[in-house]
Amino acid sequence: MINYIVYILHSEKLNRYYIGYTSNFDLRLEFHKNAPPNKYTANAEDWTLFFNLICNTKAQALSIEKHIKNMKSKVYVENLIKYPEISQKLLIKFKSDS
Repeated sequence: MINYIVYILHSEKLNRYYIGYTSNFDLRLEFHKNAPPNKYTANAEDWTLFFNLICNTKAQALSIEKHIKNMKSKVYVENLIKYPEISQKLLIKFKSDS
């Protein structure tokens, strides 16, 4: 069974977060570290993993990623670390049937 991961990268240089999802985090992180110039993550070389959440399905991961992006809030992103119960609530709220 493939697990999907919602992840948030942080760049100190940009003081920004990048939110994404993947089924292969190591490969995806390598992509971000060597991103082509036209990609958002190419603007910094110091991306580090800030947060990750293992999801049961691709649909669940996509829904959670979209939810976090739609919040458009650094405070919300930082609260994901500060209050771990938010992660559990997201997994329940966006539970997939499959």
